[in-house]
Amino acid sequence: MTEWTVTAKRVPPAQLAPQLRDAITRLNRRVRQARPVGDLTVTQLSALTSLRLAGALTPRELADVERVQPPTMTKIVAKLEERGLVRRTPHPTDRRQVILSASEGGQAVLDQFERVRDEWLAHRLAELTEPDRETLQRASEILQQLARA
Repeated sequence: MTEWTVTAKRVPPAQLAPQLRDAITRLNRRVRQARPVGDLTVTQLSALTSLRLAGALTPRELADVERVQPPTMTKIVAKLEERGLVRRTPHPTDRRQVILSASEGGQAVLDQFERVRDEWLAHRLAELTEPDRETLQRASEILQQLARA
């Protein structure tokens, strides 16, 4: 057993919340660190991921989603465009606007990042015992349920 072994004692929700939040945050940070070698920043990757999830957004909408100021997003999008990872198309109703979407190259970069992260996590999961993996399977279902609430 390790220091991270889960105990079966009852923990009140108010005490479990920060423990769970901390564990999720740390795991998320560690998974994000497992990435292919390249010069794509975390901010650029996040913006590209938001475009993939949304399908297409105006630069203002993307800035809002990413919680950055529009001038900052302009710089991020410019770098992604330089690499051919983002595509601009005219807005269908407002000729002053453009619509941003992930290009095929951008989709491929995201696929590569996801593949590397999944491989890292799968390797870590393979080091666990079968009962621990079963516990995590159930926990992932519960976390999905919480995320949808």
